Amino acid sequence: MNVQEAIIAFSQSEKIKSSLIWISQSLDMLQSFPAEDRRGGEKMIKTITEMVAYEIHIAKRVTKEDSWTDVEKHVDMALVMIRSGVPHEGAFHLSRAMTHVTSIGHHAMSFLKAQKML
Repeated sequence: MNVQEAIIAFSQSEKIKSSLIWISQSLDMLQSFPAEDRRGGEKMIKTITEMVAYEIHIAKRVTKEDSWTDVEKHVDMALVMIRSGVPHEGAFHLSRAMTHVTSIGHHAMSFLKAQKML
């Protein structure tokens, strides 16, 4: 990892971590929606999750950090749950993805500190 990759990895990890939290909270709220509103909520959450999955793909390509593959895998599983009509099951996979994203951010921050960039 070089300095530029570390900066991007740290930045992307923070952005993606926030997005995963928003999606998880939205999935929790979705359960309290009336049945007639749930379908629309699921579509919105699916779209947002797909956008985050694309951001993860970009982060993986730009930083060359293999750990993003684990994040992709868990977000993809969350999307499967959302698309299958059991969106509340996606929260578990998002939580696992968040653990990996946090590790990526920590690794990047540690590298930047060692380089006296932070």
